[in-house]
Amino acid sequence: MSTIDYYEILGVARDASGDEIKRAYRQLARTHHPDVADDKPAAESHFKSINEAYEVLSDPAKREQYDHYGTAGAPNGGDFGFGGGSFGDIFDMFFGNARGGTRQAGPQRGSDLRYDLQITLEEAFSGTSREIAFQHVGQCDVCRGSGAEPGTLVAPCDRCGGTGVARVVRNTPLGQMVTQTACPKCRGEGHTIEHPCQACAGSGRRQMDRRLTVQVPAGVDDGSRIRIGANGEAGTNGGPPGDLYVYFNVARHRLFRREGANTHVDVTIGFAQAALGATVLVPSLDGDVELEVGPGTQTGTTLRVRGHGMPNVRAAQRGDHFVTVRVAVPAKLTRRQRELLEEYAREEGDEVEERSFFDRVKDAFRPE
Repeated sequence: MSTIDYYEILGVARDASGDEIKRAYRQLARTHHPDVADDKPAAESHFKSINEAYEVLSDPAKREQYDHYGTAGAPNGGDFGFGGGSFGDIFDMFFGNARGGTRQAGPQRGSDLRYDLQITLEEAFSGTSREIAFQHVGQCDVCRGSGAEPGTLVAPCDRCGGTGVARVVRNTPLGQMVTQTACPKCRGEGHTIEHPCQACAGSGRRQMDRRLTVQVPAGVDDGSRIRIGANGEAGTNGGPPGDLYVYFNVARHRLFRREGANTHVDVTIGFAQAALGATVLVPSLDGDVELEVGPGTQTGTTLRVRGHGMPNVRAAQRGDHFVTVRVAVPAKLTRRQRELLEEYAREEGDEVEERSFFDRVKDAFRPE
């Protein structure tokens, strides 16, 4: 057993806290680092001891072993006086693999499943119900999970007496030790099946198709998920089934954009509406809504319609609907429209393109 006192190396008490150990280590490491010491060989040896002490005392598990046995085993290859091997090997020598053998053979929960469901933005807005189809490992409907052919019996294991545990005697340095392991005949299940179920080959589970109706809550976002309990894969040895997680993928919309609980849309209005102001109807996910466009509205202006965005899954409130205005410039003008715009331009002092004689003749014969 090692006689090195790690507490003495770091200069801390045996009941020192983790922060005290860390502070002591940092101070010693700065002082005794080989790069700053005059006697580099001695400094390297001392620095190694400081690191070894800190590695043990900063790890709660290693520190507990060191406090109890005088060594942590790992840093200097300590073997607790048993000629090598880890602490886990010594535990197994005394107690066998009973740490995991019999527990693993008991009831085991089934695996969780994931299903990705694509929905439209309209479905995410209003909520809906969708039927999904998937495959999973479920309880065998022929043997009802027993693993035995219907009409046959499941007999207790004659080797372990139905306990699922086998007793083994081992010779150790301390004498004979009786250990417990999973029964090798029944593999810890405690029973044997003479006539396995043909449908599931005696496993009690088999692959099967499943159909399920999923309720899509209003307001779900892309990447949201819901858990449907006990609809995953069946457990083993009487264990409960896992859960089914449905992840929602919201498809992109041709018109609307979504940012959290808010929605966005671009609308085009006329030049006169933008200049004079108007009340226009704009589309939203719950139908057309009125939008007040103020006089002098510029293209690219974003206006908000409160309470017409996406619902909130966890609250009654809704997000807002943002409308970005695009002002349309007419591609063709009637003669009267052009005259009015030219008059407006002269009032504003703006220069406009002068029409040629032929353009004026064409306007004279163009119907209003």
